Amino acid sequence: MSKHPMIEQLIDAQLDFLDQEFAQTETIQHEFKQFYHCLRLQQLQHIWSFPQIFELLEKQILATPASSFLVEQITEHIRFALIHPLNDQTTIEEVIPVLTIDSIAQYVASKSGHRQRLIRTIVNNPAFSALITQLIQHSIQDYLDNSVMSKRVPGVGHFMKMGKSVLETVTDSNLNETIGHYLQKNILKISQMSERVLNQHFNDDKLYHFQANLWHKIKVMPLSVLRNYVEVQDLPKTVGMGHDIWEHIRQTDYLKQQVHDGVYAWYARNQERTFDLLLRDLNIDENLIENELSNLLAPILGHVIQTGYLRQRARAYLEKFYYSEHVTEIFKKQGA
Repeated sequence: MSKHPMIEQLIDAQLDFLDQEFAQTETIQHEFKQFYHCLRLQQLQHIWSFPQIFELLEKQILATPASSFLVEQITEHIRFALIHPLNDQTTIEEVIPVLTIDSIAQYVASKSGHRQRLIRTIVNNPAFSALITQLIQHSIQDYLDNSVMSKRVPGVGHFMKMGKSVLETVTDSNLNETIGHYLQKNILKISQMSERVLNQHFNDDKLYHFQANLWHKIKVMPLSVLRNYVEVQDLPKTVGMGHDIWEHIRQTDYLKQQVHDGVYAWYARNQERTFDLLLRDLNIDENLIENELSNLLAPILGHVIQTGYLRQRARAYLEKFYYSEHVTEIFKKQGA
């Protein structure tokens, strides 16, 4: 393609003009504002359809595994947060508001129906029955073997051992078996009694005060106490296990259907809302567009101009325009 002197001059002049205009912060702010004004009144349904949004989320979230680098970064950020020196100087009550704790305590204490169902489920579980049976057996056996009275009063130890021997002879079994048999026959009564005791101990008022007292004990502790419950050196393993769970669930039909229906419900509620309202949901408004975001973009555009990238890309399109058949015909008619 032969170069046309006038066209080359026009292209250079336009490129100089673009460099000068976009080197000014005011231009960037103005363009951002104009773009926002153009977008803000458009309804979601006029720009994007539900299938477009879902297909993007499905591809990028469900069908794409997390990179090993991302998993390592998550691990490192958690580790950094746990070992940060500020944790030794900052107490729990400085980062968790007491009013929130009190609201949680009142909410938990008020759920008596949920709590009673949970207690009933626990005490009627075979594992609970077995635990209570073993605890009672061990307590009785320990009392007989290590009674304080039998150690202090002469002859009592011998008497208790003799009583135990007589009981085992009469029942034709050892004491543990006898007690175990009794507990098995009466485990329903024991469970019901346990349920009543637990409900009495964890009524609304007592549970609220238990939580309040617990808060007063832990609120002055430094945040570094968390390291007693989270093994920093085990983070690669624990975060890795969490990643393994996500790797499995993201590929299930269950999660795909949940995401599909969730996005559909959101789209149905918002399809007629304008982008102005949708952006406000994310705390993005005209002031943010005009100031913070444009200020963030200014250094990027500055770098694009300084490196000559903007000039290079703009020249490609300007040449395509000026050397098009339509424009060259105009030049010919003008005798240029």
